[in-house]
Amino acid sequence: MVNALTLALLLTLALLLLPSSRLSLATSPPQQDPETPITRYQQYLRFNTAHPNPNYTAPVSFLTSLAQSLGLKTQTLEFISNKPTLLITWQGSNPSLPSLLFNSHLDSVPAEPSKWTHPPFSATLTPEGKIFARGAQDDKCIAIQYLEAIRNLKARNFVPTRTLHISFVPDEEIGGIDGADKFVKSKEFKDLDVGFVLDEGLASVNDEFRVFYADRSPWNLIIKAKGVPGHGSRMYDNGAMENLMDSIEVINRFRDSQFDIVKAGKAANSEVISVNPVFLKAGIPSPTGFVMNMQPSEAEAGFDLRLPPTADPDPMKKRIAEEWAPAVRNMTYEVNHDGYFSSISEVLGGIFNSFIACFPFLSTRWRPFCYLNWC
Repeated sequence: MVNALTLALLLTLALLLLPSSRLSLATSPPQQDPETPITRYQQYLRFNTAHPNPNYTAPVSFLTSLAQSLGLKTQTLEFISNKPTLLITWQGSNPSLPSLLFNSHLDSVPAEPSKWTHPPFSATLTPEGKIFARGAQDDKCIAIQYLEAIRNLKARNFVPTRTLHISFVPDEEIGGIDGADKFVKSKEFKDLDVGFVLDEGLASVNDEFRVFYADRSPWNLIIKAKGVPGHGSRMYDNGAMENLMDSIEVINRFRDSQFDIVKAGKAANSEVISVNPVFLKAGIPSPTGFVMNMQPSEAEAGFDLRLPPTADPDPMKKRIAEEWAPAVRNMTYEVNHDGYFSSISEVLGGIFNSFIACFPFLSTRWRPFCYLNWC
């Protein structure tokens, strides 16, 4: 869900980051469009791009049509079959300068329609001005904001000095291996000569611009426990389920300790290590569900673990090995993670400060954040 009124604030950064640009008012007002930014946004939201079977073809065609109606160049790249990356280009007056790239992703996480107040792909607009749709904030609103910002600037005869590109990538919600990863390694990306990139962030409910200068690192943790199977009526030590439950209790205590810091107002959600259980798998299947009088020999659980860039990963690795999944309790684990792990807050904070220093003439309120990385 996203408040439709927030779309009135159309990507001011698209204007601010274009140095030495020429801005002049049109001599006559632009023609009235029977559509509005809100209706175009709703059209985009109605495409079902949720995993595990996202429809990429229809939204790419829709965005291509919108871009071409604005006189923008479009190119569809397909590094993996049926997983297109749409690239939109607004030519600058000095293309020899490094370009700017604004990124957005096409896909969204799954939705359970029965749990929604309105169907997740209906893009229902309520009388209160709220739009209900899967992907409304993550992050289809950003895609439309990019294009509507360009629409408004073109209506005022604005010509950017630098060339501006917008990329719409697939599979971001499942790691981006077939999307952004392939794109940034391609010759097509190298040829763009990108000097600065802006990606998705979180919506602001007021006039404060939130600049996200860092990203938390996601760790996918799977813990497996083994034990001797036995009858459900017996109680004995080191069963698979018992060992897994012990680990879950230890993990929950750590989670509570981190969450308490947030609740006390000592840190933001993005500044602590978060861990959340996402699945449990155990039991012996039966035609009616599970065998209820048998203790299984194996059990496993999955956790979504997120580390801020200020966290040292080594103590967490040690904690997992010694406390959360100790081998002495017949437990094993695997961690799939992505990104870099070092204390880089000073470097990233410097980038943020340099960014803000470019706009001393603005009265805008800026606030730096480390991105939650909830996608």
